[in-house]
Amino acid sequence: MTAPHSLAPEGSPAAPQRGAATLIYNTNAGGSRHASPDDLVSAIHAVGFTPVYRATSCEEDLKEALDGVEGTVFVAGGDGTQRAVALTLAGRPEVTLAVIPMGTANNVARTLGVQGEPLDVIAAYGRAEVRPFDLGRVQGPWGEDLFLEACGCGAFADVMAEYDPEGGKSPLRAVQALTTTLTTFDPPPVRITLDGQEEPDAPFALLEVMNTKATGPRLRLATNADPADGQLDVVRIDATGREGLLTYLAALARDDFEALSSVESTRAGRVEIPYTGQAFHVDAEVRPPMQGVTGRVLIEAWPGALSVLVPVTEQDAASATTTGEG
Repeated sequence: MTAPHSLAPEGSPAAPQRGAATLIYNTNAGGSRHASPDDLVSAIHAVGFTPVYRATSCEEDLKEALDGVEGTVFVAGGDGTQRAVALTLAGRPEVTLAVIPMGTANNVARTLGVQGEPLDVIAAYGRAEVRPFDLGRVQGPWGEDLFLEACGCGAFADVMAEYDPEGGKSPLRAVQALTTTLTTFDPPPVRITLDGQEEPDAPFALLEVMNTKATGPRLRLATNADPADGQLDVVRIDATGREGLLTYLAALARDDFEALSSVESTRAGRVEIPYTGQAFHVDAEVRPPMQGVTGRVLIEAWPGALSVLVPVTEQDAASATTTGEG
């Protein structure tokens, strides 16, 4: 691992200090060509932080890089890098996470309203506030997991299990694979339980427990999801009333997937799903089918597991002034 360096660019103008900051940077991310680590360090310093850049060559380095860290952690990379950092920082109230989206989907950043070129995103953090961000906890036959975006089974999990990573990341190809699978998937009826209440038996072509608005290759399945509400959005498609391929494609393009007649979305803090050996996904990771194994998968919200830095827009500031906040 490269040693920490570049506390501040030489000759840079003085800026109001907002405390210690750490930059975690994935140089393999899709947007890394737009800004170097030194560019990012300079930009972070310009908005009032005292940044230290810690280079990591793989996810295994993160635990060492983040051991004992305090203040704000800026993570530049895609959803995979942000997930690895977030799960390492979960339950540490002394640390605030600030995402700099540089990946393909950027589902977490988009949910937070953080979009744009890396240096523009950092400049926006000059006026920002700290907000809570929930995580999801999972207990299944394979063990325990945490998720940042979503966990689920059905067509999407099966597509992920079969998805060819050698084909490269392609949101279009993934959406086509999902919607094609939705029209042919033949699941058995299951009885899920939401906050202790059993739901009627139903076969679900898709069953996703969402923390963010989108998962995977920018699949916005839960348009109204709020990762700060202490709940999860349970999105499911009734296999008996599923609609055609073009209908699902059009709904995803319009960003109103939950409005389809075959789709039901409910918020819950605790979800129980019968396990009959099916594949599950936890964010972008697949938990393969375990043939002959039965039991249950328990999914719960972990309210406020993270603290995140979110830019405050002029509209937000004006609204807060009008309502007497701040």
